[in-house]
Amino acid sequence: MVKVIVNGAKGRMGSEAVNAINNDSALELVAECDFGDDLSALIKSTGAQVVVDLTAASAGFSNTQLILNAGACPVIGTSGFQVEQVKELQALASEKQLGGLIAPNFSIGAVLMMKFSAEAAKYLPDAEVIEAHSPQKEESPSGTGIRTAELISAARTKTPVECSDKELIEGARGAELNGVKLHSIRLPGVVAQQTVFFGGLSETLKIEHNSQHRESFMPGICLACKEVVKRNELVYGLEYLMD
Repeated sequence: MVKVIVNGAKGRMGSEAVNAINNDSALELVAECDFGDDLSALIKSTGAQVVVDLTAASAGFSNTQLILNAGACPVIGTSGFQVEQVKELQALASEKQLGGLIAPNFSIGAVLMMKFSAEAAKYLPDAEVIEAHSPQKEESPSGTGIRTAELISAARTKTPVECSDKELIEGARGAELNGVKLHSIRLPGVVAQQTVFFGGLSETLKIEHNSQHRESFMPGICLACKEVVKRNELVYGLEYLMD
């Protein structure tokens, strides 16, 4: 059994993760960690192999460093990482010969949505992303939205149509990443939704994913816990552990 600590165990995602890990016969929950606890000491005292971090975006980078330096494999569910931060953490994981994951999204369906979007972008380069989350979401756009835009941009083989982005109200056309427009919605009643619109000659394509409950992220978290212990590198995106 893989020994796991959940960091942020008292949060909504954390409590779901605790239940999911307890119900997976291949995993053993050895500790629940939250604000004020000494995570490094817990890793060492329990012999934890994996730490699932579901805390806050502001703590993601430092927590990942701490987990790696303590000799455990990080499974990170917080977003907001900069490219250089990911590279630095990958170098640290390589140095420690530890596997790890930073996941913009743990939902299997959301990962497939991103894959399908990248495939569509090869043929339909004109695309915009609309993502929706609850008002408690700390950052905009979401990590999933950013990752989707990155994948679309990298997959394009044609130049998108130039649009007139004259805005009567500033921000009306949303943010932009590598030529892909991103729009963020924050509303009560929403867990996580994303729609990617593609436009072509007299046709449109819509790829949509909707997480109705946080339990939709649990199969991905459990998969990650089992897979990272088999690796010696840190990857960005659950898709690298699914293939």
